[in-house]
Amino acid sequence: MKNKGIIVDLQQLVADGIANIYGSEIEANKVVVNQTKKEFDGDYTVVLFPYVKQLKTSPQDLGEKLMGYLKESSPKVVDGSLVSGFLNIQFSDQAWMDQVELISENPKYGSRADNGETFMIEFSSPNTNKPLHLGHIRNILLGDSCARIYDAMGYKVIITQVINDRGIAVCKSMYAWQKLADGETPASANMKGDHFVGKYYVKYNQLLAEEYKNWQQTDEAKSLYKETAKEGQSEEVYFDFYKNKYFNEYSKIGADTKAMLLKWEAGDEETIALWKKLNDWVYEGFEVTYENLGVKFTKNYYESETYKLGRSAVEENLAKGLFYKEEDGSIWVNLEDIGMDKKILLRSDGTSLYMTQDIGTANTRYKDFEPSKMVYVVGDEQDYHFKVLFEILKRMEEPYADGMYHLSYGMVDLPSGKMKSREGTVVDADDLLKEVVTIAGNASKEFGGLEDLPEEEQNEIFRKVGLGALKYQLIRINPRKRITFDPESSVDMHGVTGPYIQNAYVRIQSILRNVEDQAEEASADTYKLFEDEKELIILMNQYPSVIKESADSYDPSVVANFSYSLAKAFHKFYQERSLLNAESLEAKSFRIKLIREVSKVLQLSMNLLGIEMPKRM
Repeated sequence: MKNKGIIVDLQQLVADGIANIYGSEIEANKVVVNQTKKEFDGDYTVVLFPYVKQLKTSPQDLGEKLMGYLKESSPKVVDGSLVSGFLNIQFSDQAWMDQVELISENPKYGSRADNGETFMIEFSSPNTNKPLHLGHIRNILLGDSCARIYDAMGYKVIITQVINDRGIAVCKSMYAWQKLADGETPASANMKGDHFVGKYYVKYNQLLAEEYKNWQQTDEAKSLYKETAKEGQSEEVYFDFYKNKYFNEYSKIGADTKAMLLKWEAGDEETIALWKKLNDWVYEGFEVTYENLGVKFTKNYYESETYKLGRSAVEENLAKGLFYKEEDGSIWVNLEDIGMDKKILLRSDGTSLYMTQDIGTANTRYKDFEPSKMVYVVGDEQDYHFKVLFEILKRMEEPYADGMYHLSYGMVDLPSGKMKSREGTVVDADDLLKEVVTIAGNASKEFGGLEDLPEEEQNEIFRKVGLGALKYQLIRINPRKRITFDPESSVDMHGVTGPYIQNAYVRIQSILRNVEDQAEEASADTYKLFEDEKELIILMNQYPSVIKESADSYDPSVVANFSYSLAKAFHKFYQERSLLNAESLEAKSFRIKLIREVSKVLQLSMNLLGIEMPKRM
């Protein structure tokens, strides 16, 4: 039998055994094989229960006969034990060494062939009134990693974002720049475009806060407080809750900003020109951040274009009786039959809502790319929105509806607490990237060992280590969990960190450089494996299934935790086994092959997280 890998070979042996012993056909790829639990002897366990009824036999009889067949048919099966309906199989050392050879033959080990399907994922989707921040980074890294994982699964991957380039928030930055900038530009201010526009968004809120503070001292405000405040409610509490109402009903700044939005919607040339100018500055800034994170998008969608989409689909399904119209002319869908509520899809004046836009955008994307899977990476505050969206699309019988998924994730905090965009207290993505690279550089300089390298090469190592630290810490936790990101602890070389994994790779590269001129002088065919060597092979053997598990659950932390486990096992092996001064030529020969494949799998798995591996640290 051609060696296709221990698990695949075992599945085929079991299928062949059942066919030979019982004359019954089963599908080899559906044979359940798990890693044997630590309390039992064995490497892998075959679950027998699914076949007992079909074969009209007992688990005991099936296990005994199958064990006999396996040992007789394959020299790689050396022992086994039967525990209830679980057959624990132990493989020969040669079987595991053959697995190392199999891994070495495939430079893209773990990846699958093109399956002819398209996977689309949307992430980032920023607003054009401020720069990307720490929360965006987790969103981007989760999305980028999922895209890489599905590429490894054989899908054609389409990466998209919907840029929120319209609306009142964007007009706020436009208004402040128009009033306060006096012609200032990103170039004259020596600022990235997105930071520059974000500065005016903060200035706008400062202007509005000052106007609101002054208004609170007017007779109009004082009279309003006396007439409408709750008994015992202080002016401070009252006016804190009154902010939005003030903006909409009393603020001159608010009125001017809303007038600007109306001009934009009417296509006013001067307003559109201002809008394009500021947006272009922001886009230039975004591109720099994306490039620094190693992220590229296949296609951008813009809310200024998508906000008109979806109306026709809603009206068509109203005619079919799927939706209903209220007396005021608004169009709704009733989801109360499945425990949801009634949801408005078009306002009485015919204008769209976000739900309407999302329906239209999904339809457009399907026409553009025909994806079999369509994934949205959006924070968990939007969980209900996507449940409603997916249910509506299923009721509309859209052909792609069953392939939709919301990759929901928790927010990111810093040790200092939450961030607030309006007050300018967010952690800009660019500032954070610089900080982690600086921290990595300081740690590396303190550790030493890079002094012989040119400054440019040192800085490139610091970049890889710093970004590796940031990316790993934001990906290694299950997306659903809220996390606190600590830049200092993220570069800890001894913790559950990206640099810890990178260090395993670097150690292997150092060893391989020392033996690159040495031929593998002896065959390892008769070599007796140590348990820590076998542990490394077993972990590498899991890698293809780790990719599948991560893809099936839309959870890159599965790959991240695998990478750490493999690095940890290598560090343990490194402490226990000598390589350059191994006890025999056979040991040295095999260990060179082994660690070369460990380094490859470490690099492949970390690449799925978007993390680059330095050759030195």
